[in-house]
Amino acid sequence: MTKEKLILSVDDEIDIRNTVKSVLSDEGLKVITAKNGRDCINKVKKYKPHLILLDILMPGITTKQILEELKDNKSKAKIIFLTVVRLSEISKKEISKGNMADYIEKPFDNKDLIKRVKKALK
Repeated sequence: MTKEKLILSVDDEIDIRNTVKSVLSDEGLKVITAKNGRDCINKVKKYKPHLILLDILMPGITTKQILEELKDNKSKAKIIFLTVVRLSEISKKEISKGNMADYIEKPFDNKDLIKRVKKALK
């Protein structure tokens, strides 16, 4: 990979992955995708993204397991949760023990997504 900042979009819904990739790519950002937690971990190891847009509810390994594996692999990627799940402040604090940079609820506004992603990449 080049020195440009890389974003990994992880979602089990192909429409969400494609939308995120299209919206961010149109802004000149480099985006790769993963369809589940295991795919996410494999791509983090291979590509070392700077930012991960992570759905909270996916089949397979849990979000907690994904975060633990990212920590075990010493990933420095910031994480933006992109999900329909509404988190309580307590849940946000628990999750933020990782590299959580932000939390965006679906459905999301494309301009808001772009703004938050760019902020997290600074």
